[in-house]
Amino acid sequence: GFIFQVPSFQGVSVRSLSTSSPHDHPEHGRLVYKGNLAKTVLGVKFFSYSTSVFNLFMMPYIMLKSGIGVESLLVQAAFYGLIGIFTFVTPITLHFLTKGYVIRLYYKDEVDTYTAITYNAILTEKVTVFHQKDVKIPDITKMFTTFYAKTKSMLVNPTLFPNPHDYNHLMGYDKSPFLKFEDLEE
Repeated sequence: GFIFQVPSFQGVSVRSLSTSSPHDHPEHGRLVYKGNLAKTVLGVKFFSYSTSVFNLFMMPYIMLKSGIGVESLLVQAAFYGLIGIFTFVTPITLHFLTKGYVIRLYYKDEVDTYTAITYNAILTEKVTVFHQKDVKIPDITKMFTTFYAKTKSMLVNPTLFPNPHDYNHLMGYDKSPFLKFEDLEE
């Protein structure tokens, strides 16, 4: 087993014993990928959501103090449209662009299944379980899609896989005579 020391903020060490690797998850399997932008994606989405909520609460105050209620209909429409874009369109767009970003990817050898962890619309982790046979590679390279798991688009960075064989197996390159990850590095 492994012994982990976790220093607490009071200067006292806490020790725990574990019989599995720190990269294993009893339910999901072995950790094969960890996205390096997970905290950034969460932070940007949280900031966008919080500014939208702030806008919604400040809107009545802004309308009363600015006197926008007595201006022309065209000015009102432009004002509300601009505020609406920042309040609703930005968070929705950010969610659609980042919903497939894989934070962690686990692999279970015994059943040949992957578990992808992504963020959902309310900033909690969403679990998607799929078999390797469910992976489809897009015919045309897409900006925010590396592969499809069933019908859900997933985005991973191939260079962040510690073991290139894991990426090859995920994409099905180990079963076909096509280009392999090691060939791309050369």
